[in-house]
Amino acid sequence: MDRLRAIADTVLYEGYLLWPYRRSALKNRQRWTIGGVYPRGYAERNSDRWTVRTEFLLEAGPGTEVEVTLRFLHAVHRQVMHGDTPVDEIRIGDEIHTTWQEARERELAGGPVAVERLVDAPVRVPVEVAAGAEEEPVEGKAPCGGGGVRFVRSWGRVEGRVEVSAVPAGDGAVRLRVEVVNTGAAEEREDAVRAGMLCAHVLARTGGGAFVSLTDPPERLAEAAAGCGKDGLWPVLAGEPGSHDTVLAAPIVLYDWPQVAPESPGDLFDGTEIDQLLILSVLSLTEDERREMAATDPKARRVLERCGALSSDELLALHGTLRDPRKDVW
Repeated sequence: MDRLRAIADTVLYEGYLLWPYRRSALKNRQRWTIGGVYPRGYAERNSDRWTVRTEFLLEAGPGTEVEVTLRFLHAVHRQVMHGDTPVDEIRIGDEIHTTWQEARERELAGGPVAVERLVDAPVRVPVEVAAGAEEEPVEGKAPCGGGGVRFVRSWGRVEGRVEVSAVPAGDGAVRLRVEVVNTGAAEEREDAVRAGMLCAHVLARTGGGAFVSLTDPPERLAEAAAGCGKDGLWPVLAGEPGSHDTVLAAPIVLYDWPQVAPESPGDLFDGTEIDQLLILSVLSLTEDERREMAATDPKARRVLERCGALSSDELLALHGTLRDPRKDVW
């Protein structure tokens, strides 16, 4: 996995599932708290976001292009069916299967667009994900009629748009503006989550241009950089350290060229917590707690398996590495 994909996926799953990774934990009953873009009516009634936007600078010349990609999680309800009856959970052999909420990754790219065209008029890219459902038989035997024991996964419709525009910012640069809007409808939180863009973030790539660091801009563009607005998306340079061809605009504040530390053995999802602390906490779970964690979510099961397989050297490597993100490259 490349550096950009690694950090973008980390943003995508930020806060997806929190320690102790169990469905019964209070903090896992109110999920999707980071980067949600919800239908406007619901969002305005509940002081949430129905639109997010970001602005950043691009040094552009003739023929320079920009491609903007929106990424978000789409909530999926996983219902356990025992025959024709929906149930909260069911045990088959040593395994428990539970009703829960998963997520699908969604990614929409509008294709490369010439900067000159963006200066002339905004480009709007529709966001349209149809509602759907699918079934998955649960392996093993359990006495029931109907369709047997199975998961029925369903998801709601997501509607919205991404609008990209540009204005001259002086000295050969343009100020790009990306706005994400949810145009769906929902009354209650459950419906809003199903119609929401969760952990929404934007990747912008350029061909023939160079993005400008907003945290450390050249002096000639410092005033233009200070004038860039942000609302729910904070842009930083991303990809290989020192490169200027990609911007990641995330719902959390990062530094330029953010990276996943090489000592990290994998995703832990629990919003910016320390890997070592989380892993040691997982290893201290009781057998019943581990069984519930494995039943809660396939990603939680993989965290459990990964933590149990770590060697002493891998655990020791998690302890006490200090880096300065302003200077160190790893």
